[in-house]
Amino acid sequence: MAIGSVATRGRVARRSWKQSAIGSWVTTVDHKRIGILYMYTAFVFFLMGGIEALLVRTQLAVPDNKFLSPQAYDQVFTMHATTMIFLFVMPIWVGFGNYLVPLMIGARDMAFPRINQLGYWLFLAGGLLLTASFLFGAAPNAGWFSYAPLTEATPVCLTTPITSAQAQAAAAATQAAQGLQGCFSPGMNMDFWIAGLNLLGIASITGGINFIVTILRMRAPGMTINRMPLFTWMIMVMSFLLVFAMPSLTVASFLLLFDRHLGTHFYQAGFGGDPLLWQHLFWSFGHPEVYILILPAFGMISEIVPVFSGKPIFGYTFVAWSGVAIGFLSFTVWAHHMFAVGLPPLAQAFFASSTTLIAIPTAVKIFNWVGTLYGGRIRFTASMLFALGFIAMFLIGGLNGVAVAVVPVDYQLTDTYFVVSHIHYVLFGGSVMAMFAGIYYWYPKFSGRILDERLGKLQFWLFLIGLNLAFFPMHIMGLLGMPRRQYTYAPNLGWDQLNLISTIGAFTLALGIIVFIVNWIKTMGFTKANADSDPWDAFTLEWATTSPPPVENFATIPVVRSRRPLWDIKHPEDPDWRREH
Repeated sequence: MAIGSVATRGRVARRSWKQSAIGSWVTTVDHKRIGILYMYTAFVFFLMGGIEALLVRTQLAVPDNKFLSPQAYDQVFTMHATTMIFLFVMPIWVGFGNYLVPLMIGARDMAFPRINQLGYWLFLAGGLLLTASFLFGAAPNAGWFSYAPLTEATPVCLTTPITSAQAQAAAAATQAAQGLQGCFSPGMNMDFWIAGLNLLGIASITGGINFIVTILRMRAPGMTINRMPLFTWMIMVMSFLLVFAMPSLTVASFLLLFDRHLGTHFYQAGFGGDPLLWQHLFWSFGHPEVYILILPAFGMISEIVPVFSGKPIFGYTFVAWSGVAIGFLSFTVWAHHMFAVGLPPLAQAFFASSTTLIAIPTAVKIFNWVGTLYGGRIRFTASMLFALGFIAMFLIGGLNGVAVAVVPVDYQLTDTYFVVSHIHYVLFGGSVMAMFAGIYYWYPKFSGRILDERLGKLQFWLFLIGLNLAFFPMHIMGLLGMPRRQYTYAPNLGWDQLNLISTIGAFTLALGIIVFIVNWIKTMGFTKANADSDPWDAFTLEWATTSPPPVENFATIPVVRSRRPLWDIKHPEDPDWRREH
């Protein structure tokens, strides 16, 4: 009886913990709550990555600045890129997907709720591990793509006899690249990077498999694959890319771990290894990664633009299947990051051609969005402004990306600030602008409250101005020869005013983030629930349930008969609805 009483009290205590305010979130397997956890955690990492970016821009604002030491600068700019890519953009899309995909396809939950929960906690553990590296003075410091030999842990000392001339040259190159004097060992910096990224990789693969099974097996009756919302399409393509691209980074990082701690020399030229092996393995992940970061943004814009244009998406089939084409082609372009390493001419021709080819399905989407806008009844909400800003900024980033696909141009611009400008127009002008378009659009569904539109529009204009001030001058810096990963620079090289303008732009973006945080606090703290189930007169199934949705999502599983199930039910007079039926 005593044992039974203890067991009963234990069960009651566990039940009480799970029902408490904190315990219900820690133990949740509800896809909506897990999505919210992903989004809020990723946004906190976004703020951290933004602070790191401001530190970098403060260091580069004026010539010969001593604001950061060279070692601190290496750590800050490496963690800025690592944080933004692996801890912000990737997980924010997983968060949006977790919340929205089951609702959009008429499902009760994700296919594997407990694996979904595991993925979030692995993501959080990886993020905390990477961030904790600062506490040990050992933050990753070799750039986010961590080229060999900067990542090797073999102690280097040029005063010590080295048997091979090649090995001595490799040691000297490593020492010169690190900018250090005498003997040194890189320490734990890259160990944190390897461990953190492998935890994040496991989380990403589990999330990708979960999305694939959910989308392919749990759609509502009548929702054929060619009736899925376009955001769901892009999440599915992103998930396949995660599953097939992440293992390449995993293999590369494990080989690096073996080099650092088990005495192998996979990447050490002085001992018969090949530093270019790292580049091939890393970029065969790294370029599909670019589309992992941008494809969900394409899907998001493809949902928002039609709603605020008051008409269906122009060319649904082209938008959906061009995303699939991008997914396939993304595995054929990785070596355009390596034109300057001395690839054979045939390889250069192939990768230049495939890089130009992948611009076609990407450009298709631009024409589809513009075609959707043409003749529409456009409502310039904050969400729509961010969507329009995305189209314009991503177009700039895409065009300068095509420029560096030309091999002779790439020879001149590789490893300069022109490439830094390109990636920021794609990822900030693309992913971040789309993310805020999605936040202003779906926040009523998440919380039952509509974010303040005036503050949203103010944030948009601060973003648009700040983005172009911060990143457009980098095009010119690159053309003038400023190298990326530059700690400081001498005056009178033509870079002084451009760097100052870029820093002003970065702080303007930070002001836009502050406006958003004020908007969020005002909405959540001082505004009553003011959103009905469908405040935008939208198209897709997530708007067919309450805001926020109940645990089971839908009272009854909906039956789908078109690509715009909610709109078509509300507007049976629409000729597109009559044609499809």
